[in-house]
Amino acid sequence: MDTFVITGQRSLRGAVAVSGSKNAALPCLAATLLVHRGTTTLTNVPDIADVHSFIAIIEHLGAQVTFKRHVLTVNASQLHNRELPMALVGKIRASILLLGPLLGRFGSAQMAYPGGCVIGKRSADAHLHALKALGARVTPSVNKLIIRPGRLTAARIVMSEMSVTATENALLAAATLPGTTEIRLAASEPHVQDLCAMLQHMGVKITGVGTSTLVIRGRRALRAVTHRIVGDAIELGTFAVAASIVPGSRVVIRGVDPTQLDAFWNKLTEAGGQVILGKQSATVRYAPKLQAIGRLETRVYPGFPTDLQAPFALVLARADGVTKIFETLFEGRFNYLAELEKMKVRSEVYNPHQALIVGPTEFKAATVESCDLRAGATLVLAALAASGTSTVYNINYIDRGYERFAEKLTKLGAVIKRRVLPNS
Repeated sequence: MDTFVITGQRSLRGAVAVSGSKNAALPCLAATLLVHRGTTTLTNVPDIADVHSFIAIIEHLGAQVTFKRHVLTVNASQLHNRELPMALVGKIRASILLLGPLLGRFGSAQMAYPGGCVIGKRSADAHLHALKALGARVTPSVNKLIIRPGRLTAARIVMSEMSVTATENALLAAATLPGTTEIRLAASEPHVQDLCAMLQHMGVKITGVGTSTLVIRGRRALRAVTHRIVGDAIELGTFAVAASIVPGSRVVIRGVDPTQLDAFWNKLTEAGGQVILGKQSATVRYAPKLQAIGRLETRVYPGFPTDLQAPFALVLARADGVTKIFETLFEGRFNYLAELEKMKVRSEVYNPHQALIVGPTEFKAATVESCDLRAGATLVLAALAASGTSTVYNINYIDRGYERFAEKLTKLGAVIKRRVLPNS
């Protein structure tokens, strides 16, 4: 278990390139298993822990994988439909994305319940609801997800909720089904759109990309392709928050279309943030005077992203006044507020979905502990803005989703040292 030791209030200046999107890379990696012949290549793949965990899982299934300098190749011609044990899937929630490809390839699947960050229950119900609509035969089990052998057929699916990964699983399962599958109430996030783009390149006909209704005309044999993963909009937003709250900062963030974060930019500018948007970049300056925005509510895309709720709380903590936060998607997102209180942030949690933040705050250094991926990044940003030296524990969470996070910040002027604890 490594830690970050961070000396705060060092201005961030310069340019930084975001990595490929974690949330796009994992479903696209799952899609490679649908190709029976040839080698599929993914470029701009982030070199993060979650990608390596996913690679270990598909290698367990018999896929041949190489991963070097952000280029990942997969040959799944010798794939086996093996049970996926907790030792593998317990590390990463996104392993549930293998249900769709395994059903599309073999008609059955069996895996332990996936693990990952503890930000909510995130049951598998939405996934199973969608797959049942295609004919999947689910066996009830307390500890496993078991789908018995059967024949899937194209069908009309009305999603039980606008779940991103459940939508992706439905897409992956439908990709090789002859006929027309319609997915209604589908999620439309940019990483869902990226998966659609890859599947289209592989030979699947998909209409309605970017909307809540997807129409898929599958085909049995999908071709091996080369596909570039889109840039990580959540990383873009994270660096934008850093530049907004660390005194004297001016950062140019490149590598992703900023219009993916329209709701985020609206709230940041409403609070007094200083932002200039380009076609594939955003320039963000330190905002010496911020004001409360009254209400922040997370929503499915194109609403304010839940993955930026925790980082944006730092903008609200520096703002003058009170802002209420409504977290509509996950009931465990507010765990980070207890750690921020150690850094003098004033907050109150009413229930798992409602909290408020009272500003303005002058962040103070403290020893804190990250409880999930986005919470970990948030604590790092708070430490960058704080007076004094902070220590952040459990940074393995950050490694799951941010590539070279400390290195990128250090190149901008931050003072961050990674320390390895003796028992790690």
